[in-house]
Amino acid sequence: MVAEKEGPSPQKDRPPQLQEPLRHARRSKKQVSDGFTVKAMMKNTVVKGPPAAGAFKERPTKPTAFRKFYERGDFPIALEHDTRGNKIAWKVEIEKLDYHHYLPLFFDGLCEMQFPYEFFARQGIHDMLEHGGNKILPVIPQLIIPIKNALNLRNRQVICITLKVLQHLVVSADMVGEALVPYYRQILPILNIFKNMNGE
Repeated sequence: MVAEKEGPSPQKDRPPQLQEPLRHARRSKKQVSDGFTVKAMMKNTVVKGPPAAGAFKERPTKPTAFRKFYERGDFPIALEHDTRGNKIAWKVEIEKLDYHHYLPLFFDGLCEMQFPYEFFARQGIHDMLEHGGNKILPVIPQLIIPIKNALNLRNRQVICITLKVLQHLVVSADMVGEALVPYYRQILPILNIFKNMNGE
């Protein structure tokens, strides 16, 4: 049996001056590598950019004190169905509530995104701010951490609702706007991140 002759190799049959560009073409394929590595210093290497920092990424919600108190039945509230929708039926007069105790808890509920917690928290805040009068100003320092926690979730819906609550808070009593000034460093950084995203 006669062995078949190998077919001519295209690379071997080329003249030497044409073989070199083919080898060079194979070598010139660019490699991708991480920055600040030995590979990044080599020729024909493209350095990958840094990963996304996650500034706009939503944070997971943690169980809130508002939910715990609501499930335990500590709030004097109930759900009332009306022709115009749902509203809160308060079991005591709002003016008689202990604002130092209840208002920070309701503000803590700004992080909630599930019904009925989110409805009770947001509606409860607006009701209390409407009837609070001079009881609101002394409670401002206790409201800062719940406001900051709500903004830190980076959920756009929660941020919008928190901003509406802040607007209501400022007009709810005298000197509230001025009382918030020392706490701008806690409140404004998140808004600074999102301020340029209106067009998107």
